[in-house]
Amino acid sequence: MPITTVPTEPILTLVLSLTAYLFGSISAAIITCKAMGLPDPRTQGSNNPGATNVLRIGGKKAAVITLLGDMLKGLLPVLLVVALNGDNLTLALVASAAFLGHLYPVFFGFKGGKGVATAFGAIAGVSWPVALAMLVTWLTVAYGLKVSSMSAIVTAALAPFYFWWFDGSITLTIMAVFISTLLIWRHRSNIKRMIEGTET
Repeated sequence: MPITTVPTEPILTLVLSLTAYLFGSISAAIITCKAMGLPDPRTQGSNNPGATNVLRIGGKKAAVITLLGDMLKGLLPVLLVVALNGDNLTLALVASAAFLGHLYPVFFGFKGGKGVATAFGAIAGVSWPVALAMLVTWLTVAYGLKVSSMSAIVTAALAPFYFWWFDGSITLTIMAVFISTLLIWRHRSNIKRMIEGTET
């Protein structure tokens, strides 16, 4: 992760953030399903345009393509900031913008997915140690509980702590709190089902 003493120019930060939002607004799930002749994920299964729902309605190949697409649209905008030696504030804003693009895509009526893969891709670009810790957490919870949504919720809850521990940047920790809060909020229906004992 770059450490710069000179802040990124505000206009450049704005342009990069807007570009990240538009990039994040591209729905890998919808495009993949359309290209493979599958039903629109917004009208099938959980009605969520994400990799897990694509797995339900289209199988592993479509789900993997969707997962990689969602991760890349979080990762690539952040890597561009890194290449430009952007400061932590720009990294945080661009990562958050790409994530928001997935949640509220301008190209699809502002109705997007839950953002797990896109958030992970963005965070991986910002800090690979944090991303590795998140991946280990997700796999551990998934192996132990066999509930994908619980894995995502626990991992999201721990992400700010990982940023504080591995990086120490207040700016990036605040970014993690913002992303994690939205991730958990987007899983509120899953939380309700877990409480009721009906979550798959």
